[in-house]
Amino acid sequence: MAQISALPKHFLSDKVEHFTESVIREMTRQAMQYGAVNLAQGFPDFSAPEEIKRAAQEAIAADINQYAITWGAKSLRNAIAQKMQEWQGIEVDPEREVVVCCGSTEAMIATLLAVCNKGDEVVVFEPFYENYGPDSILSGARPRFVSLRPPASARDEWTFDAQELREAFQPQTKAIIVNTPNNPTGKVFTRKELELIRDLCVEYNVLAITDEIYEHILYDGTEHISIARLDGMKERTITINGLSKSYSVTGWRVGWAVAPAAITNAIRKVHDFLTVGAPAPLQEAGAAALNLPASYYRELAERYRTRRDHLIPALEKAGFRCYPPRGAYYVMTDISAFGYASDMEFAAYLVKDIGIACVPGSSFYKHPRDGAQQVRFAFCKKPETIDEAARRLEKLSRLSRYR
Repeated sequence: MAQISALPKHFLSDKVEHFTESVIREMTRQAMQYGAVNLAQGFPDFSAPEEIKRAAQEAIAADINQYAITWGAKSLRNAIAQKMQEWQGIEVDPEREVVVCCGSTEAMIATLLAVCNKGDEVVVFEPFYENYGPDSILSGARPRFVSLRPPASARDEWTFDAQELREAFQPQTKAIIVNTPNNPTGKVFTRKELELIRDLCVEYNVLAITDEIYEHILYDGTEHISIARLDGMKERTITINGLSKSYSVTGWRVGWAVAPAAITNAIRKVHDFLTVGAPAPLQEAGAAALNLPASYYRELAERYRTRRDHLIPALEKAGFRCYPPRGAYYVMTDISAFGYASDMEFAAYLVKDIGIACVPGSSFYKHPRDGAQQVRFAFCKKPETIDEAARRLEKLSRLSRYR
């Protein structure tokens, strides 16, 4: 059998030459290989809520095991609409404005495939979650990046330049992706920032595609605002969300997109031929999850806050400069104190010799050099996991003194 490297070039799409496989998931494979503490990939190492697991078990026992309606079980679509009304004041028609997908990841690519044409551009803030660039390329569009600048101190926020954002909006701009709370930075976009984005979307007749998967994981008094609730935005916003992060079920792969009916109809067409539908029994469990009381989300955020405040001091003691997040469950760090030429070299050292897996910062940038002195850690882990990471970081601290 011929080796892959020997295949004629015309056998492959040119699109795949412009991106790699997920660096995040590669770091998980390395964590397994070297027996490292996995602070790379953002999945919890603790149990999902009992009531949600029970709802899934009951759905399976009740023989809800065949295809659901392609665009989502009615119970889950109703729950999504109800929750958006209660939490964001956004009125949603569950019959015409919701499509349930196989995770927010599929919701994003299905959305971009449904709205983008060759030659379109999609504005993306960077550092960015690694899917957004490849998703834009696969949809035929070209990503145009706008920089998020690191905070000068722990009291400051990641910021962007308003003029740079304005200049990114061009006649060929189809959409802007807004991820808030943000992965990897932990930035929570403010109302003022979202209003600026809104004004540009209206002026240039551009869609907003929002990734709000971390909407309930907030710290330090920050507020999550869905841009769809701002005046003039409901008719031009696709809101993407899912079960993975708020309910600690990243393996269930149940997400959704909420959009005006005409856009939802287009997304449904793409979704139908991408995956047919999300897992039926897990959709029923999702309906139960979305009906959990407000106290659940307060307790969730508080548990993650204690983990954040546990990990960051250990990182700082070891020599990292940390950028404390205001949302999500990641912390971006500066590694320049360790004297490594690149983030990839440092991440390889950390996972092999120290026993901790992180994500090289370059994977979150168009140009790897821009993230060459950054790495990201995930703190969605049990306290004892973070304890073990802190112990291993002490070894890094001792070794760094001799570099």
